[in-house]
Amino acid sequence: MYRCYTARHVPTTRPRYTLTDVGELAEMLDVAQRRWPDEPRRQDLLVRLVALGRSVVERELAEHDETVRQARQAEALQRLSALVDPEVLLSDAAWR
Repeated sequence: MYRCYTARHVPTTRPRYTLTDVGELAEMLDVAQRRWPDEPRRQDLLVRLVALGRSVVERELAEHDETVRQARQAEALQRLSALVDPEVLLSDAAWR
């Protein structure tokens, strides 16, 4: 038996999520409707919210990565001063 799958009903092995427009989600979508008043479909507002949330999380991750990188650089510079004597490097003694 053949089944006709439209773009909206494509079989998948991926997880599916069911969300109901009530409670906190309804409040979020109400806020989104105020932000994007030209968007009449609440499911499209949900997609916009998810995309905006992704952007925020990506920015937070990039900021965290930058903070970690700077801390590692500062630590390396501190260790470097214990390993290398800049005066010796700047003098002729370093090249003998």
